Amino acid sequence: MLTSTDFSGLINPRFFQNFMPVPATNSLALGQATPEFDLPDIKNARRVKLSDYRNDRPVLLAFTRIFTEKQYCPFCFPHIKALNEQYQEFSDRQVEILMITSTDEQQSKKVVEDLGLQFPLLSDSSCKTFRRYQTGQALGAPLPAQFLIDRQGILRYKHLFSFLDHNASVETLLSAIDQLS
Repeated sequence: MLTSTDFSGLINPRFFQNFMPVPATNSLALGQATPEFDLPDIKNARRVKLSDYRNDRPVLLAFTRIFTEKQYCPFCFPHIKALNEQYQEFSDRQVEILMITSTDEQQSKKVVEDLGLQFPLLSDSSCKTFRRYQTGQALGAPLPAQFLIDRQGILRYKHLFSFLDHNASVETLLSAIDQLS
């Protein structure tokens, strides 16, 4: 059950590592190859590399902000739910959603269970992938961002967090996918 008053597990090394605000300064340009990563897929109990999808299908990297298995960012929680509810729309377009969180593997297992995620949830508790993609950070966790990567591993769309525009809407992401064809 999701609660909004249980702060256990919030204060941890990741919290202090990501406490000071760092704006999203992503310098990846559209048309550029994106950084590789190798992360555990909590939902499917396997390791995932971005290159696993090269020459197979486009990928939507959805970096999300989850503080603990019980504490979600108020901007990210509705976005996570919307992506999950409309996952079939992405699947019908032959696009895989890879959601990346900074929660550890144990916390991430609880997130997968509680939300019934249909897509892979990748755990990056070291936040190295968030840093490679320069998503920024504030108040204990990396900031959210979305990156659409084509079959060749080339960046075709990106959205970085701002207080005016937290996450790209599902409609915006689907429109960007439709432009790949």
